[in-house]
Amino acid sequence: MSTVIYFIMCFITWMLLTDRFYWQNLIAGALVSLITTLIFSRYFKIDARKLANPARYFWLVVYILYFIWECIKANFDVAYRVLHPSMPVRPGIVKIRLTLKRELARTILANSITMTPGTISVDIIGDILYVHCIYLHDTNPDNYTYDISGKFERILTKIFE
Repeated sequence: MSTVIYFIMCFITWMLLTDRFYWQNLIAGALVSLITTLIFSRYFKIDARKLANPARYFWLVVYILYFIWECIKANFDVAYRVLHPSMPVRPGIVKIRLTLKRELARTILANSITMTPGTISVDIIGDILYVHCIYLHDTNPDNYTYDISGKFERILTKIFE
């Protein structure tokens, strides 16, 4: 069953990448997807039944939209700090305790934080993520845990776990 799901996912990916629905392209996509699935399906670590869960794709779309919104807000914040005459900057490194267990989810969280202007993921050691921020609002690190990764982590938990 999992091999069939992997084949379908490969074939859908092929069709999205090529964007051509000619019969030759369908046959080539089916052959490439079949060969890829037969060779590499035993190396996939994610259970195929989890890939077939439509709720995960809904939360993926929610995550992408939320990430875009956070990037827009962060861009305006960084632009304000750069253009302000006194340049209000109070940089610092924040320690965030992660609740995500899967490595892929942690990597996506760290990359999302890095791609948001004004923050950079520095390192992940165990369950701790270190993030450099351009402006620290207060000295309580618990406030930053939710501000920086709280909503990202909740949505990623629904996608990956």
